[in-house]
Amino acid sequence: MREVLIITEPEKVRVLSEETRFKILQLLRDRPMTINELSEALKKDRTTVYRHIKLLEGAGLVEEIEVHGNERVYARAARIFLIKADPDESVEEFRQGYLQMETEKLVQVLEKAGFKIKDREKLKELAKEVLNEIELRSQPVIKRISQADIELTEIELFHLLNMLVFFQSCELCKKAEEAKDLIEL
Repeated sequence: MREVLIITEPEKVRVLSEETRFKILQLLRDRPMTINELSEALKKDRTTVYRHIKLLEGAGLVEEIEVHGNERVYARAARIFLIKADPDESVEEFRQGYLQMETEKLVQVLEKAGFKIKDREKLKELAKEVLNEIELRSQPVIKRISQADIELTEIELFHLLNMLVFFQSCELCKKAEEAKDLIEL
């Protein structure tokens, strides 16, 4: 299994964006599982889960790693998926929903760490704008890395993402000031 898989193709994002397939990948984050185990966890019949697994496998997002009698064991193709597909109408709804979910988690992390947030909704909206802008501007770099089939470790991905933000930092100064005003550091 790779540490990081960069997904830049809209068709792979479409496969990933379906709710059941997304849940399957979340379950496989914990450990490899069989169709029966996934079926029980999802409360869906085996044929439905099998069909979803085959689509995920075809997109290179999961892989069969073992066979136990009649049962096949499936695992994620990577520990971390970095989704950076070019803007495409068919995946934009998923991308925006995902950004919304991640900005909510980001604000929750700050709150749990004890930061006082003056205007929660305004901070979420600002964070969503900034993440969206960084993501869109980073597409060419991420795409080149993906096309070169470079295997990244988790720490290399972390540093790469920091550099991509740094490249855009001057253009985002005003929004950084707005964010600092919304959080008591």
